[in-house]
Order: sequence, then C-alpha cells, then structure tokens
Amino acid sequence: MTNCARFAARPLTVGGTPAQAWIEYLAGAQELDLAECTEIVVVAAHPDDETLGFGAAAAALAARGVRVRVVVTSDGGASNPDATAQQRHQLEQDRRAELHVATEVLGIDAPICLGLPDGELSDHEARLADRISELVHAETWCAATWRGDGHPDHEAVGRAAAVAAARAGAVLLEYPVWMWHWASPGDDAVPWHRLHAMPLTDNAVERKAVAARCYRTQYEAPDGAPVLPPFVLERLLQVREVVFC
Repeated sequence: MTNCARFAARPLTVGGTPAQAWIEYLAGAQELDLAECTEIVVVAAHPDDETLGFGAAAAALAARGVRVRVVVTSDGGASNPDATAQQRHQLEQDRRAELHVATEVLGIDAPICLGLPDGELSDHEARLADRISELVHAETWCAATWRGDGHPDHEAVGRAAAVAAARAGAVLLEYPVWMWHWASPGDDAVPWHRLHAMPLTDNAVERKAVAARCYRTQYEAPDGAPVLPPFVLERLLQVREVVFC
C-alpha cells in the first residue's frame, strides 16, 4: 500500500495534524516487548530519518547494551531541487557530517552510508534489499521507514527492508516519519492494529532532541523556507515513537 498521493496532497507548507491530537490518541498504546532484541539494524532513507523516526528508541536500546547499527540509504542531496550540482554535492557532504554527529549523540556506532541516489530509491530496491540482507540474520531485528509513510523513498526503503527481513526470518519494525503530518487519528490508511509504542527513557528522549537539532541543513534556511518547518520538527519531537510490527 502506498500513501504517496496523501502526502503530496498535504505539503509541509500547511500545518498538518497537531501534535496534541496524536499525543492523546496514543496515550493508551501498548508498548513493544524488546526483551528478545539483542541486535538491531535501523534503516533510513535519508540522513535524519533514523533520528526523527527512531532516534529515542535507538538511544534507549544502545543504553541497554543492544548493538544498534544505522544504515542510511542516500545522502539526501535532493532535498533542495533547485540546487546546482556543486551545491548538491556540498549538501550531501554536510548531511553526512550531520548524520555522524547525530548518531554519536544518540550513543550508537558510526552509520553505514550506502550513497544511493536521493529521490530515486524505488529504482534500487533489489540492490538495497541485498545490502540489508548482508547485515540482517535471524537473530537481528530490523527497523525501517514504514512502507506506507507517504514519501516514495521512505516506502521504497520499507519494502526493501521487508524483503531482507523475510529472507532472514528476522523481526521487522516499521517506523513512521511523515505519517504524523498527512494522516489523522483513526485514519483508515494506517494499520493501527499493528501499532506498538516504543519503551523509552527520559535520557533517550533528550538525546533524540539534541540529535535532531544536529541537522541544521534541514531546519535552518537563511535564504528561504527550511525543509523541516519549525512546527514539523517540534511535532516529531513531541509525538511518541511507534512502530508497526
């Protein structure tokens, strides 16, 4: 199932669903039992997805001694469609540097960067599934952007991760990022029956907030509108992290 049309119809220039509506809706969400998780691979489409969608969970798991590895599929160079080739290259370098700082803040190992083309990940799903399969085995959990998140790259990464997890017989967790913007509580496009809240600590939530603000290229724009408007970033920091599994 794809929700790309839903996301496209509700651009980030509009407010989207208020954080408070989500906070209230998720108040009674069942927490996921992580007792059997000793190793997890977190797959993101772009630098910052791992933090915005799963950062507090990653930090909490790492603090418990779980091995957490982050795989970022693209360097995020297409976030500014009007950029020149030189500007895009610089943005890719900047975003990769931000990613390394953010994962350090979260207390996890340096990320694995695959360097696939931003905005074109659906053309590389088979290759991506193979790369994820190299890291995931039956005892490894895999967390990836949700297959219905609404962004084409997020959905492509989710599909590739699902293939890799199925091959290995691994547990697959799918975390939303953009769903919080275009969907609404009780939305028929969301598999609520598969939703679980991630058990977090105050320290992990604080680490996520600091790590998210490492991505200055995304929420600061001296010459125009930022990729992540302030209300979007704040909503992603306020809403409880959840997964579909």
